[in-house]
Amino acid sequence: MEEPIKVTEAAQIPKQRGEQLLDAAVRYTEERHWDVFPGTWLEAVGGAERCSCGEADCASPGAHPARPDWAGRSTGSGAAARRMWSENPTASVLLPTGRTFDAIDVPESAGFLALARMERMNLPLGPVTCTPGRRMLFFVLPGAAAKVDDLVRKLGWSAAAIDLSGRGDGDYVAAPPTRVGGRGAVQWARRPTPANRWLPDATEVISPLAYACGREAAAARARLS
Repeated sequence: MEEPIKVTEAAQIPKQRGEQLLDAAVRYTEERHWDVFPGTWLEAVGGAERCSCGEADCASPGAHPARPDWAGRSTGSGAAARRMWSENPTASVLLPTGRTFDAIDVPESAGFLALARMERMNLPLGPVTCTPGRRMLFFVLPGAAAKVDDLVRKLGWSAAAIDLSGRGDGDYVAAPPTRVGGRGAVQWARRPTPANRWLPDATEVISPLAYACGREAAAARARLS
């Protein structure tokens, strides 16, 4: 099994370069058949980096859609992706969910706990990302976002209460090596490989994910009491 990376505050994040973004976007289309689209980018303004959207307090600087018609501009063509990023080499690499995959979004601490447990159980796993916002995204078959609340409820939890959610149709995720402001870059906890080309269904991974999120939520409540 592939060992998950440990992401810490001290982790050294390489400077985001245009060629890395272009190569990654093309690779996702050609090797994984994922749709991609270019998002915002980071600009130097007054000695600091700001999002190209112009908002000083942007919640996701350099890592969100640059225009409202982003869904229609998404492409699964390597040639089209190469053309898009050649025009703007520093644009973030974003992947629309609800097409070839959905994503289950959990806190990083719970995600690593669940990932270790699922590997011990030899459960099927798809790619997993870590974000600078200390979230982990587990890639699963499309349709997960629509049923994740019900699946978690049947296990005895509320998805909102344990900070677990699904990203599906109409949403997107930022893909490595996209950098989110000065916080760092999105990274792979489990890289896309030929072995995980076939994604699991949400029903195969929801139990360990919900258990880990429930445990972390209970610990957080205990610390506050």
